[in-house]
Amino acid sequence: MDTENCSSVTEFILLGITNNLEKRIILFTVFLFVYLISLLANLGMIILIRMDSKLHTPMYFFLSHLSFSDLCYSTAVGPKMLVDVFAKNRSIPFFGCVLQFFIFCICTDAECLLLAVMAFDRYKAISNPLLYTANMNSRVCYLLMAGAYLVGLTDALVHTTLTFRLCFCGSNEINHFFCDVPPLLLISCSDTQVNELAIFTVFGFIELTTISGVLVSYCYIILSVLKISSTEGRFKAFTTCTSHLTAVTIFQGTMLFMYFRPSSAYSLDQDKMTSLFYTLVIPMFNPLIYSLRNKDVKDALVKLKSKMWFQI
Repeated sequence: MDTENCSSVTEFILLGITNNLEKRIILFTVFLFVYLISLLANLGMIILIRMDSKLHTPMYFFLSHLSFSDLCYSTAVGPKMLVDVFAKNRSIPFFGCVLQFFIFCICTDAECLLLAVMAFDRYKAISNPLLYTANMNSRVCYLLMAGAYLVGLTDALVHTTLTFRLCFCGSNEINHFFCDVPPLLLISCSDTQVNELAIFTVFGFIELTTISGVLVSYCYIILSVLKISSTEGRFKAFTTCTSHLTAVTIFQGTMLFMYFRPSSAYSLDQDKMTSLFYTLVIPMFNPLIYSLRNKDVKDALVKLKSKMWFQI
């Protein structure tokens, strides 16, 4: 592409989810409710873990960062999407688009890695519970967490740089409700082969590494559980992993479906609904999955309610 023919784009127009008024009303109502639940649930999880000393363990340290990642990327996308449902002007400045995608990419990548770290944490807790706190000390936890964010930052820089250096010399209308790579590539008049290769290699490497890490950790977890003599002990050990397995399956399955297809296979209407699921619904599900299936979190919540009621 000749750069002299590449016009400067100062803003993009987000076409949103649908132009049908009835559907927009329904979608706005549903996803406003979903986003508010997600916001309250994730903030509540972070506050609860910080306030209750019994939850100051590696598992809940990672869980608080999972909630933080969910909160960040859903907030980067959700409010703008909700405002645009009924807005006449659905424009987003060029650098606003860059920032939205950059935050989204950092947090989703960090969450991928964090889910693998949490699987490793469960392996350490089940395989050798007596040495768990020594093996997963605060220094190790902070290093693992910093590594997840650093990889997310690096990947975000790569994709953001490659995507927003492209020429958008035709339409500046993005047939989506937020600035994501696939719809941006579709409106670019540059050669996007490098961008597609980056998705399959850089992000693909992150996905392969994290999924492999989860599978290897759970292989060792199963072997450790089988060594437990009592049936009750086996059941108790494995039930500590069910919430995490649920979260991994939902998140990774959606990510693989969304990003690991050739551009010719994209269906924008289908992809919008998939994107709604992982940008708003999954961040709502994660804290609910962990709180509803976790006795420690339930007990901490009851204790916090009792304190608040007593103070009133």
